[in-house]
Amino acid sequence: MRPNLVRQKLKAGEVVIGCFVGFPSPEVVELCGHSGYDFVLIDGEHGAISPAAAYPMVLAAEATGTVPLIRVPHNEASTILQFLDIGAAGVMVPQINSAAEAQAVVEAVKYHPLGRRGLAPTRAASYGFGATLTEYTEISNNETLIIAQIENIAGVAKVPEIARVPGIDVLLIGPSDLAQSMGYPGQLGHPEVLATIARICDMCRGTDVALGTIAADAATTNRLIEQGFRVITPSASGIVAQWSRDYLANIKR
Repeated sequence: MRPNLVRQKLKAGEVVIGCFVGFPSPEVVELCGHSGYDFVLIDGEHGAISPAAAYPMVLAAEATGTVPLIRVPHNEASTILQFLDIGAAGVMVPQINSAAEAQAVVEAVKYHPLGRRGLAPTRAASYGFGATLTEYTEISNNETLIIAQIENIAGVAKVPEIARVPGIDVLLIGPSDLAQSMGYPGQLGHPEVLATIARICDMCRGTDVALGTIAADAATTNRLIEQGFRVITPSASGIVAQWSRDYLANIKR
């Protein structure tokens, strides 16, 4: 298993920028890697990305030197296992609303003695070549990144408990679903939504977890970094859409 440079940077207190890729395209992942993103976040929750479709995207990430992370569709051990065994360097799990749910993620991702992930000589373990499976489990436990999504008002009060679960590296706020759960669908800038996000930030100060979220542009990203966020993910579709709008709007014809 390759060293997880994203996890290393976070442990060193650095900021990492990744690109959310929501459609099954190894070519887009390659473009992200060549562009210099720290990681790509392959979206297996929304859209058509199955483990089979994610596999060549993981290969494309590795080939261009960026870290392949995958958002799984739900908090289920067998699903998490499938995405990890193709070689993902970490997972993001949606709708984590309690310490018990966060602990279930850790147990699905980590091998003994930290968890109960199924062990086999899969691609993640280099098919059994090189390191022994015993050595691989130790490396994987050290290198695999776990991101828990905080995206429901029901889980906000539990953030301090979730942040203390050993093995959780990042809490990533999903502002769209958070706003919807508060009764403000599509209103990401609503004062109560922004106040809730600020509250989550305050609850995470002094913990070992990094705070992450989604950003639409560089100006927003810089503001979020000043606010204390260290994991920022613009989306590939958003970047293409914004560039296309700007391009067409400035054509004289």
